[in-house]
Amino acid sequence: MPVSRLKDVAGGRLRIGALQEAGYTTVLSVLEATPYELQKLPGVGQQTRWQAQRAAESIARATRQSCTAHIDVDNRDAETTRLLVALYRLVAVGPELPRARRTAGAVVRRLNELIPQARPISGWLRRILSGSRRRTRAAQAAEQIAGLLADETETRLLITQATTDLLRPSPDGTLAWIDFEIRAADYYNLLAELSALAPSDRAAAEGFLPDDLAERVRGQELDDTLRRVSLRGYQAFGARFALAQRRVILGDDMGLGKTIQAIAALAHLHARGTTHSLVVCPASVLINWLREIETRSSLKAYRLHGDERPLAHVAWLERGGVAVTTFDALHTLNTVPQVGMLVVDEAHYVKNPQTRRSKAVARWCQEVGTVLFMTGTPMENRLEEFRALVDHLQPGLFGQVELGETTDRAQEFRRAVAPVYLRRNQKDVVTELPDLVHMDEWEEFSSADAAAYRDAVKSGKFMAMRRAAYAVPEESAKLERLRELVDKAAHAELKVVVFSYFRDVLAAVGHAIDSPVHGPLSGDLEPGRRQEVVDAFTAAQGHAVLLAQIQTGGVGLNLQAASVVIICEPQVKPTLESQAVARAHRMGQVRRVQVHRLLTPDSMDERLIEIMHGKAKLFDAYARRSHLAESTPDAVDISDEKLADRIVREERQRLTTAKPAVPNTNDLA
Repeated sequence: MPVSRLKDVAGGRLRIGALQEAGYTTVLSVLEATPYELQKLPGVGQQTRWQAQRAAESIARATRQSCTAHIDVDNRDAETTRLLVALYRLVAVGPELPRARRTAGAVVRRLNELIPQARPISGWLRRILSGSRRRTRAAQAAEQIAGLLADETETRLLITQATTDLLRPSPDGTLAWIDFEIRAADYYNLLAELSALAPSDRAAAEGFLPDDLAERVRGQELDDTLRRVSLRGYQAFGARFALAQRRVILGDDMGLGKTIQAIAALAHLHARGTTHSLVVCPASVLINWLREIETRSSLKAYRLHGDERPLAHVAWLERGGVAVTTFDALHTLNTVPQVGMLVVDEAHYVKNPQTRRSKAVARWCQEVGTVLFMTGTPMENRLEEFRALVDHLQPGLFGQVELGETTDRAQEFRRAVAPVYLRRNQKDVVTELPDLVHMDEWEEFSSADAAAYRDAVKSGKFMAMRRAAYAVPEESAKLERLRELVDKAAHAELKVVVFSYFRDVLAAVGHAIDSPVHGPLSGDLEPGRRQEVVDAFTAAQGHAVLLAQIQTGGVGLNLQAASVVIICEPQVKPTLESQAVARAHRMGQVRRVQVHRLLTPDSMDERLIEIMHGKAKLFDAYARRSHLAESTPDAVDISDEKLADRIVREERQRLTTAKPAVPNTNDLA
């Protein structure tokens, strides 16, 4: 930092000219200087020296308190390489190491008690000199030692495996860097644990819960016997919250490991006697859930979906474990009394209580004691959506709380929901993430684009207006800019994800670019196949492009391999965009993520963004811990159909078309 920053801390009263003339040009140079060195400088008196050093120390303290651990994969210096090599073996051992240490400690403590008791029979002379009572006690202690060593097969395996992993040869630097890129989240978890780094704002890491509730959650035990993953502090708190409160919504930002927190809670309950649990999720993430459960825990997972569902269902009922099913299949399953925990992923799917999936979830909620809803977007358009989710868990929790009149009501709402709703924001708890850079790419309509847009406005087709910029791919200005962005990424060997709401837009993109293309991920692609596409994209060497419908690729899939995200058009729901971006910018990402949103001036894009900002304010006021939005919720509570009508009317007026007509809202599907 330049030495001039000292004046900011000293309130502008510090004269630093003499320091600069003497070669003290940085804050560090002042910090490292001795009082004698500074005070002997011409023009630097005792007061100036004292103020300068106090200001430098203040800046140093603030820097230490705010600094975060971040490993730059593009700057592989020797010191960081040594750090990764040192961490490599500890990461390889994983959470088995502390468990092995605790187990070994328990064995040692027991042996330390028994061995002295058995000593009287350790030799013929001691046998003779010991009385019969001591020899009897010694024989009993010897039997217990033999039993302890003979029966602890699992203990012996645990300790042996941990010891073997720790004794592996150190890898070379290249292997350590490769391993870090593959499982960066594990390295950062370990760094946070070893260095005692924690979010600077504990209240934010605990979701700003009331003090008494936060204290109760901290006191909740969390058994890790069946868990195979280390937890960050905020993740352990989330799992404890689910266990302590029993019927809750975990509303963390995307990318904070809600799945891991759910698995930690499941593992605790099964370690304490629960035999059966059930996970309900969209079909697109079913395979990911099966993988995560069996990778991150010792629990057995059963796929209650597709052709294998009948046999898997029988096996689950007989043997116990965690069954994973989809929203569409849930209504076919009868409730099972022995189910100890129900996890509902992407719980905003059941915000409408009238749908079949919502009724099926409600039926299970009534029968299961511990229920965890997971969603980063509990409210997309209307406050009643949020309230509907809470009513599944705690009917009538809000009592007479009214919604949508003043900002004071938002505070009342948050106070009422605290016992059932926990949310942490990414910027508060995952401080090592590389930068997320948003860039709006404004491209003027080409003549062909403009003609297609005017035709769509005239016919009142809202969705045609949204994709008019791609109606003639050969002359599309947006598509030309997209090609340029992909070419830049190719030169830098970066992976790219292209999101659009429309399949025909993705098809146009696929034909327009020369890069290796994966996908598209779309709603009609079988869930298992979606994961295969993502795996192939992740495994591809160097540059590649993944095409995805934003309503499909933005849910449940992990896309950390991508460091460039291109969104072809603004979305009707702001949560669609934030979910999609969070699939790449999430825990485990090691490179800066660039997000490019393709927009057209003097079009519906401008109006749509303005209205979406209003919807985002509504979410901030009620569902995110932040400053209250200035506008009343009613001002931004807009359904998709009303939004379509409003934008079409305004664009018709702007383009001075002849007669206003009712937009074709059937085209909104």
